[in-house]
Amino acid sequence: MAFEDSKVRTFWPADYAVFAGLFVVSCGIGIFFAIKDRKKVTSNEFLVGGRQMSCGPVALSLTASFMSAVTVLGAPADVYRFGGAYIYFCVAFLFVVTLSAEVFVPVFYRSGITSTYEYLEQRFSKGVRTTATLIYVVQTIFYTGVVVYAPALALNQVTGFDLWGSIFATGIVCTFYCTLGGLKAVVWTDAFQMVVMVVGFLTVLIQGSSRAGGVEKVWQTALKGSRLDIFDFDPDPLRRHTFWTVSVGGAFTWLGIYGVNQSTIQRCISCKSERHAKLALYLNLLGLLVITFCAVMSGLVMYAFYAQCDPWSAGIVQASDQLMPYFVMEILENYPGLPGLFVACAFSGTLSTVAASINALATVTYEDFVKQCCDLSDKAGTWISKGLCVLFGVVCTTMAVTASLMGGIVQAALSIHGMFGGPMLGLFSLGILFPCTNSKGAAGGLILGITLSFWAGVGAFIYPALDSKTRPLPLTTGGCGAVVNTTVLPVSSEATSVRPLLADYWYSMSYLYYSAVGFIATVTGGLLITWLTGSTPTEDVKPWLIRPVCDLFCFWSEKYKRMCWCGVDHMEDNLDLDSQIVHTQEKSPDHENCLRKDPVGTGRSYDLQKASYTNAGFIKDTQL
Repeated sequence: MAFEDSKVRTFWPADYAVFAGLFVVSCGIGIFFAIKDRKKVTSNEFLVGGRQMSCGPVALSLTASFMSAVTVLGAPADVYRFGGAYIYFCVAFLFVVTLSAEVFVPVFYRSGITSTYEYLEQRFSKGVRTTATLIYVVQTIFYTGVVVYAPALALNQVTGFDLWGSIFATGIVCTFYCTLGGLKAVVWTDAFQMVVMVVGFLTVLIQGSSRAGGVEKVWQTALKGSRLDIFDFDPDPLRRHTFWTVSVGGAFTWLGIYGVNQSTIQRCISCKSERHAKLALYLNLLGLLVITFCAVMSGLVMYAFYAQCDPWSAGIVQASDQLMPYFVMEILENYPGLPGLFVACAFSGTLSTVAASINALATVTYEDFVKQCCDLSDKAGTWISKGLCVLFGVVCTTMAVTASLMGGIVQAALSIHGMFGGPMLGLFSLGILFPCTNSKGAAGGLILGITLSFWAGVGAFIYPALDSKTRPLPLTTGGCGAVVNTTVLPVSSEATSVRPLLADYWYSMSYLYYSAVGFIATVTGGLLITWLTGSTPTEDVKPWLIRPVCDLFCFWSEKYKRMCWCGVDHMEDNLDLDSQIVHTQEKSPDHENCLRKDPVGTGRSYDLQKASYTNAGFIKDTQL
């Protein structure tokens, strides 16, 4: 197709109405929970919803956070440029959700913690806890900056709206309903925003396929343009997207987000039982698979529509991340309200992610720093938590300016998670999977993992990988009319700069492997240092704080189970009442506030102390 008009398109009044409706409803949910729970003034209620959330809204909330503007805008553009190998993230998600539900969440839930990093003090030391919390705070602020910037860019591209005005509007709305309603407002707003996002994606898929000539034409065009050449099993870790880099590297990256990230774990432990927490993750898996499929199909439809005239190569848009909003405005310009629905879709993902991040940042700061220094009443703790939400709302919003310097939003976002998340995943894995690990090993392994993952990530930012490894697919402007007929290939950096030897090897590693590098370095270094300095005495390791791999395989013999538990008594019958009392006494004050009866009157107790498992590996959950 030829471009009839390259000017920035503007919204119809109906578009503004749809878009404004998203903000009004989101704020309304925050106000509703602020009024509804006005008499519940405990920090436990504000930060973890009183630990009475159901699995349905939590599952929708988890999926909505994944479907940020990074997914809505970045994933289709990635498929447009590099092909459909992005679909292999579905393989990664299968491993991520299963491991999170069966290994990590049970330990966190049974520990009765509010901040994920409380676990590190129980298992290792306060110094390890503090260091990990600081790393999480930095990671989340940087990542949130990316997801705030992305939809603001979309709005700027499609309407000419002020870029930074959009960023501040996003930050203000998120901070507003997060501060008023706490975690409950975040979860239920996410559920609403999830519906908006799915409707927005489906609108683009249906109308885009129609304008591109139908589903069969889209498929044939994508096949001809090599966008469906996804069966690439090259094990080369320098290749950007192959089956192995996406499924294996992506699994490490997203496991760092799902398995040990405060934002995810906080919503899981807010569930009324461990079974609900697991079910929320598995329901969320269905959402992840659907959303990933929609994102990939959107990229293929967009490529089929622009197969003969690429707007990026023609200079109509300035960055690949602007392709999706430009495409939407072109196919929906005659349908007032629908362009606004798509922009609301992009903003919904961002509101969900940012609000969850703000709430999680406030939680870890309150639990890991404020509460350790001051003896506060519940009312004072709630007000301080609200104040921290405001503070982090401002910080995350202002950090968005950094995102404009990071290039493609998908790679930028996942690179941040990889560089930080891999070492953090390794740290928690040392505590949960390896009972022998001591605090020196945990701290040393974390330092080593952070160093290596940042070395690779920062080096790749300075010396981007050559096209021979990233392999962007050809784009053409042959059908653009006034634009010169040509097939456009990105200019290789090979001839434009002098590159050190490491640039073509270590720095050219796929960005999805940053997390794997950090994880392997942390675990290896931690176990080596533990071996050199002496393992943790078995009497210092509480059984509910570990979950060795042998727990997942019931056919293992008792001999190997004892070996994996490193001397920690893992048999239920050997855990006496004294150990249960110790377990109870080590809970946080907020945990004591969770004594309550089953709201449906079945006589079951939701007392998390009684439901805490003195043996994390062998006692089954009996709550519904």
